[in-house]
Amino acid sequence: MTTATRGFRRRTTAPKLPPAFTRLWSAATVSALGDGAYAAALPLFAVALSSDPLVISLVTVATVLPHLVVGLVAGALVDRWDRRRTMWLADLWRAGLLVLAVVAGAAGMLGIPALLVLAFLLGVGELFFEVAAQAYLPDLLGRDQTLLRRANGRLRGASTAAGQFAGPPVGSFLFSVARTVPFVVDAVSFVASALLIRTLPPAPVPDRVDGRSVWADAREGFRYVVKDRLLLGLALRPAVGNLAFGAVGAVLVLFAQDTLGLHAVGYGFLLAADAVGGLLGAMVVAGPLEKLLGTGTALSLTAVVEGGAILVFGFADNPWLAGAMFALCGCAMATTMVLGWSIRQMIVPGRLMGRVAAASRLVALSAGPAGALLGGWLASAAGLRAPYFAAAGVLLTMTVVTMSMTSNAKVKAALAATVDS
Repeated sequence: MTTATRGFRRRTTAPKLPPAFTRLWSAATVSALGDGAYAAALPLFAVALSSDPLVISLVTVATVLPHLVVGLVAGALVDRWDRRRTMWLADLWRAGLLVLAVVAGAAGMLGIPALLVLAFLLGVGELFFEVAAQAYLPDLLGRDQTLLRRANGRLRGASTAAGQFAGPPVGSFLFSVARTVPFVVDAVSFVASALLIRTLPPAPVPDRVDGRSVWADAREGFRYVVKDRLLLGLALRPAVGNLAFGAVGAVLVLFAQDTLGLHAVGYGFLLAADAVGGLLGAMVVAGPLEKLLGTGTALSLTAVVEGGAILVFGFADNPWLAGAMFALCGCAMATTMVLGWSIRQMIVPGRLMGRVAAASRLVALSAGPAGALLGGWLASAAGLRAPYFAAAGVLLTMTVVTMSMTSNAKVKAALAATVDS
């Protein structure tokens, strides 16, 4: 494997994360803090406008819908564009949207329809940013497996600590002061992130076939995922999770208020419990668990843990027990993400990285909107506990289906093929 450009060197000595990664990590942390404030405030804003569980679930659907509508095209475009530039422009796009939302809120024009449009457009910006970031990181780190796992762990840890631990309580508190204040904080964070990302070294733009359509490129990336059993398994595993967690998250704010007796600030701390577990999973558990069990077995174990934790959460009346189960679930989810991202970035060719990342996210997130709608419907028809029991059943049942696709043997064979090439 040869070096394509200065600043992106293959590591043959003891791996060490480059200074550029520190700037990328800082940008991600700043942005995640604002995201956490926004993530807590958005459902609270929706609940202030409507108490219908189905209506509240539509906000969640609108957030992930861009991945279904433009996901494959976004991946193809990322593989044609400067990935660093794509990231900072996506940040500025989201900042501008949030400024408009603040203005609309001040004018009394931010109702449920406008909130749904805002959630969708912010999801578009998140899609381009995340796909570009996943494609950029392997080039920055020379596709070194140890560096990728460490970097993904730190990025996930930063996202968890800032976006889920610190951000939600801040967002909940700011929402109690004024409904649109969390949006202001998020807009500022996106601007700061964009400025940091502009200082990163540019990555090489992959070669492409002249005259080929964007849609043809998109189809190539999707076919690459579905024809590779390991990549498909790595995408299906979170797809099953997103079906379950879509149902869980769609009515979480109502469950927290009506069943656990939590108010706005308490709801933020419930989200923070998930973040504590996520931080441990990303920073502490993922590496040692992979070494102990192997990647495939570790992924199967985390699926079982997620299902069991959600099942106990559904039975909970005590907010402390609910918080503990949310923390355990967050730990398993973060471990899954770090291990899955790192393996994918190791085995996928650079020219396809954006498309494969987008196609994987499409498969992974395609079940999310269905889960959110299902959660809203189950809560309306059978009570607020029903989505949690259904989610646990899906997670535990589907673990058997996906474990053979991402087994230790499959992972070892894919890594060996990458080294040989």
